Amino acid sequence: MSSAPQTIYLVDDDPGVLKGLSRLLRSAGLQAVAFSCPEAFLAHVEPRRAGCLVLDYTMPGLNGLELQAALHHKGCLLPIIFLSGNGDVPTSVQAMKRGAIDFLTKPVSDAHLLGAIHSALERSRRDLQGLAEREELRARVDSLTCREQEVFHHVVAGRLNKQIAAELGTVEQTVKVHRARVMEKMKVQSVAELARIAERLGLGLDLPSRSEPPASPAPRSAVH
Repeated sequence: MSSAPQTIYLVDDDPGVLKGLSRLLRSAGLQAVAFSCPEAFLAHVEPRRAGCLVLDYTMPGLNGLELQAALHHKGCLLPIIFLSGNGDVPTSVQAMKRGAIDFLTKPVSDAHLLGAIHSALERSRRDLQGLAEREELRARVDSLTCREQEVFHHVVAGRLNKQIAAELGTVEQTVKVHRARVMEKMKVQSVAELARIAERLGLGLDLPSRSEPPASPAPRSAVH
């Protein structure tokens, strides 16, 4: 994933800005694609494309925050660097809270912009790699049979084999067989590794406690 070509997308309604940014990025050995309106970019972009977006905040049609929201809805992972003609603090805070890498005020120095872009490209690499890893782990979980998934959840919740057997209405030896298959399919060697996978995938670790039969009342002492 880290070797995938990365593209810096430029979205600005000012042709002069687009030309200057494109020239700067080419001189830095980076691949750039420019768009003069956000709608054209939105129709073009692939959700899992490696790279980043340098986005003008104030444009006709969709503004920067609206395009950011549309990309999020589309499942696009591109990190965003905002460019703005003024230092609008509330807007910049909102953009950063929504996951923007940086909010820069025009005119921005070449060094500052390139630094932000390299940070964004590194974020893109990490995000796409993390997504690929989670999908691989999810595929392993999906490869488990229904019974194996039940055992998986009980194991990561800390249940012992005999407790799992009682919960599932089977014998301990059968649970051991299912447990071994779970460990093999999930490609792990320990319960701790299995629990980390469950946590990473957001799978609940807590299971309802097995209801125990009410304790018999203690025998009353005979009164002599």
